[in-house]
Amino acid sequence: MPGLFNWLSKKKVPSEAESFANRHTASPRRQFISTPASWAMEKLEQHLFCWLLEASPRDFQRHQDQVGRILAELGQHIRQGKLDELPRQPMTLPMLLRALSDPDISRSEVTRIILDDPALTEHLLQVANSPYFRPSEQTIETVDQAVFVLGLQGIRSVISAAIMRPMLSARNSSEAQFAQRVWRWGLTCARAAELVARQHGKDTSAYFMVSLLPALAHITLFREVRRIHHRLHGDNTPLPPGAVTGALQQFDWTCTQILANDWNLPPRYFAHLLAAERPVPGQPQTPLYDGILIGTREVLRFANQRNLAEEDLEAAVSVSRGELGSIRQTILGMLKEGD
Repeated sequence: MPGLFNWLSKKKVPSEAESFANRHTASPRRQFISTPASWAMEKLEQHLFCWLLEASPRDFQRHQDQVGRILAELGQHIRQGKLDELPRQPMTLPMLLRALSDPDISRSEVTRIILDDPALTEHLLQVANSPYFRPSEQTIETVDQAVFVLGLQGIRSVISAAIMRPMLSARNSSEAQFAQRVWRWGLTCARAAELVARQHGKDTSAYFMVSLLPALAHITLFREVRRIHHRLHGDNTPLPPGAVTGALQQFDWTCTQILANDWNLPPRYFAHLLAAERPVPGQPQTPLYDGILIGTREVLRFANQRNLAEEDLEAAVSVSRGELGSIRQTILGMLKEGD
């Protein structure tokens, strides 16, 4: 199974015999159709990996013997369902997903559900006061205030980010930079997908959470690779960047699916993933696809990394030039304030 960017960069001709829910290993090779969006995704992939790992393309080609052994063992673990670093489903997630799905839920009920989990309350207030969500300079001090200021629609995305934040936080100094950049990338892509969905009257909170899953898959595979490398080569041998990029290219989409399955996400979340994986010819791209394209490009651009020319981005996404400009302006403001 191709990784996330390989998956997104190819317009796949679907095979109805394939099972979406159980596809945890490589699937048969299918015919691919080149598009402006697929070209843009391929261009962005290597630039993103260079930034996440603070490495050059040449670095990815080194120590291929180590890289091969690590990826072979990782593939075996995935086929056997033995990913040691796979995050467990948060205990409060089922209740929170029901709350996120209920269009008639009251503010007081949302507040009560959040306050029942002290850890979630703490993370939610941190996220709500981040530049990605805070609507003004005023500090949000209570959950009730967060629900009131952000509204039910806004608080749904904050809840999703607060659930994910602890799992994407660095455990030690060796993964600090990677984790911080993956979190910024994931949150930017999720906000971009949410904004695209809002432009077209679609399910913003579901697209936001689904768009965060690839970032969680990134940090999961990074940790799996480090664990395997440590067992094979010990602490004294530096981790080859090519092992991480190889894992992301080969297994990131697989890991995203595993997370969605293990967490028993609602059917509409799978529908969003499936619609991005199997685009209907002649139909617009999904907010998930556009969100990852826009978010990746803007994160790299803000970090002064190689990315895409303006006209290439406009040709690759399915939103209008005016809609794209509005989304980019919002994303840039968040990145500037949070730098």
